[in-house]
Amino acid sequence: MEKQNNQLPTTTEIKKSVNLFKTFGDATRYQILSLLYQGSWTVSEITAVMDVSQSAISHQLKTLRQAGLVVGNRDGKFIKYTLADEHIFEIFELVKEHIQE
Repeated sequence: MEKQNNQLPTTTEIKKSVNLFKTFGDATRYQILSLLYQGSWTVSEITAVMDVSQSAISHQLKTLRQAGLVVGNRDGKFIKYTLADEHIFEIFELVKEHIQE
């Protein structure tokens, strides 16, 4: 492999990247993201599938929103959560590919 560039990421890029990996690194958050990879879910639906308290799910969703991984869209009286963008879907696909090797 040819070396193309010997510059390290900026401090800001490092901090953002590390925070992203930390967010993915929590088992509960990863399970939530896995559900959202399959489609949109409400807090109640996530709670029922994961058998975790609603307040714990809400707390983790807040962390995921702050990290820019999840967005919530109002659907009547409920908020449906989805992955924030196509990049998150791609990350999941790459991880699945990698762990199956």
